[in-house]
Amino acid sequence: MDKASAASGLGSEYRPLESPQLENPHPFLARARREAPVFFSPALGAWVVTRHADISAVVADTERFSSAESITVGAATTPPEVVAALMDGYPLVPSLVDNDPPAHSRFRGLVSKAFTGRRLAEKEPFIRALVDELIGSFRNEGKADLFLRFAHPLSASIIAEILGIPRADIHRFRRWSDELTTVLAAHGPIEHQVACARGVVEFQRYLAQALEERKTAPREDLLSDIVTGSRDMTPPMSMAELVSMLMQVHFAGHETTAGLIVGAVELLLEHPEQLQALRDDPGLIAGAVEEAVRMTSPVHAMFRTALEPVELGGVPIPKGAHIRIVYASANRDETRFHAPERFDIRRPDIKKHLAFGQGLHFCIGAPLARLEARLALEALLRSLPGLRLVPGQTPGFLKSVTVRRHESLEVAWEVHAPHAR
Repeated sequence: MDKASAASGLGSEYRPLESPQLENPHPFLARARREAPVFFSPALGAWVVTRHADISAVVADTERFSSAESITVGAATTPPEVVAALMDGYPLVPSLVDNDPPAHSRFRGLVSKAFTGRRLAEKEPFIRALVDELIGSFRNEGKADLFLRFAHPLSASIIAEILGIPRADIHRFRRWSDELTTVLAAHGPIEHQVACARGVVEFQRYLAQALEERKTAPREDLLSDIVTGSRDMTPPMSMAELVSMLMQVHFAGHETTAGLIVGAVELLLEHPEQLQALRDDPGLIAGAVEEAVRMTSPVHAMFRTALEPVELGGVPIPKGAHIRIVYASANRDETRFHAPERFDIRRPDIKKHLAFGQGLHFCIGAPLARLEARLALEALLRSLPGLRLVPGQTPGFLKSVTVRRHESLEVAWEVHAPHAR
């Protein structure tokens, strides 16, 4: 089969939001890297790029590749009924992830101070206490869904703390996050998409109200920092811009980290020799987190738009084309990593992964994600003896064009009765 035929065949088979690729995309992506590393997907209306070198070139070249619509399949795929429902709220304007210089710098500067080393060091005692609190809520049960009982409430509570959102509202934020995912993916029955669009509008109004409150009663939180910082800008940011930015910060701040924590636990429990190495040498925890980031790639893929005719992997791509850069594929590229399918917490080439992006759009929350995952793994392994996966489960995955994470992960452990006095 020639390259053109291979690319055409792969394009017609690419269904990242459907089984079996949703549950395990890696066999298909490995085949793509071998047979047609750049191909067109009619289902997405986008060119799909799978090799590390090509993806690295795209994300580094902001002159030829725009980040506009980087988290959406494309406006043309959004049903008109969904567009009409969204019109009751604020426009989904570009902000952090889906923006280009110089506008991108305005948004990044507003939120960057919340993720400095000093700010994270100040939050570490809160994170440690929250980890222990959550584990304590189910430790005596001997079995739990690690995503629902631990990873999601942990990451959601931490980003809520940083933003200044009451923990009592976290359950609403989870629903809103799921609804935003559906709208961005433009996937599922129209009626469901419309209902989710209404949820997105509700989310926007909540954030707008919180920002308005900070204008007259500022607090020690990111919402107040944003209100204060945006006033000093020329021109000042609109409410639509601020709300769009906060939605991205919230989504990225908990969905991806929750996915990383659950994925890291699963990998360690599936590889007992690596788990034992970590138990024997806790100093390997940073490598374990980094290898889990590479293997799980919570930000599975993003989009770019070609600003001029370009060539990637020997394939000509026209100006204006939508391009899907698959980080999950880059992070298992055989030409970049030795034995890429092997989970190795001592991997020497681990820093070559693209799980946090690269260059201008390198993940602003990467230090927080690493800190959360490290503290979570340390506490889980210390507090839950005999931790293991519950056999026979088939955990589902979030249907998102950008984020990949479990929707559940059942684990069990030994519960020891307290000693009689």
